[in-house]
Amino acid sequence: MQLNLKRPIAFFDIESTGTNVVKDRIVEICFYKVMPDGSTETRLRRINPTIPIPPEVTAIHGITNADVENEPTFKQVAKSLFDWLKDCDLAGYNSNKFDVPMLIEEFLRCDIDFHLKNRNLVDVQNIFHKMEPRTLKAAYKFYCG
Repeated sequence: MQLNLKRPIAFFDIESTGTNVVKDRIVEICFYKVMPDGSTETRLRRINPTIPIPPEVTAIHGITNADVENEPTFKQVAKSLFDWLKDCDLAGYNSNKFDVPMLIEEFLRCDIDFHLKNRNLVDVQNIFHKMEPRTLKAAYKFYCG
């Protein structure tokens, strides 16, 4: 599928130590960047969160404390990641409620102001819910015809 882009868009997903964007930390981040000319770049990085990954969270994403103990901290990769995302719009699944706020918090901890005002945010979950409504009427139609 050819996207009509005026600027790069970075599709991304974050794995973390939990769901609290203020207290939890990123343990893995993956980006798939699409340029206006159609070229792409992928980045996958494990991050040492500097706090323990709870066992119940490891059970969800499979990343253990041992997996990240020798990885760089977010602070160590923040500047290069910020530069790489400089002109990008951002997209993901449930990204507006979790991934984007988590990313912003991590940048703020590094004293990097990651502005959103000139970026488009595309949350595929919002699109999915508009296309596949979660209402009683929609459920009746799906299950009863």
